[in-house]
Amino acid sequence: MTISWEEFEKVDIRSGRIIAAEPYPEAHKPAIKLQVDFGPEIGIKRSSAQLTVHYSPEDLIGRQVIAVVNFPPRRIGKFLSEVLVLGLPDADGNVVLLGPDQPVPEGVKLF
Repeated sequence: MTISWEEFEKVDIRSGRIIAAEPYPEAHKPAIKLQVDFGPEIGIKRSSAQLTVHYSPEDLIGRQVIAVVNFPPRRIGKFLSEVLVLGLPDADGNVVLLGPDQPVPEGVKLF
């Protein structure tokens, strides 16, 4: 399946910094609840991510991530996830976060 450049441009992918992280034991699969700061234009948004194999909540604080910020919110159990933090599966299918390899401002849009 291919998409047009115009369709891709509709996906709002931004940098953010994790400012809070806590275990989410009520989730169907082990997850961590995140609060991510996307700067003054977008603000702080929440997300739930299945990151427990490679990351602890403490390790995530201050980490820059990449996320889709214009999907509609999605309820995950009792938690409302507002953005999709992006990651790739490792060889065992566990999530490895995507993030810039150099510091970038919070809220910078992928282009």
